[in-house]
Amino acid sequence: MVEEKIGIIDHYFTNINVAAIKITAGQLKVGDTIRFVGSTTDFTQKIDHMEINRQSISVANPGDAIGIKVINRVRENDLVYKI
Repeated sequence: MVEEKIGIIDHYFTNINVAAIKITAGQLKVGDTIRFVGSTTDFTQKIDHMEINRQSISVANPGDAIGIKVINRVRENDLVYKI
């Protein structure tokens, strides 16, 4: 399984379980599988929905700041990999 570093966690909204991700490389699409990795974080999930400024999107590109609902807690500066 090849993993490509795609972004970094900017913020985690605990009350709604949403991660704010800064896309740094590559392209991310709805349906892709991503992995979150940090000192206490390591899990994989499929992207069902992404938003930029509360508007649904299907593709995110480098420089975009997106929000996605996550199944586990993430922390600022955790890395995001596309599988």
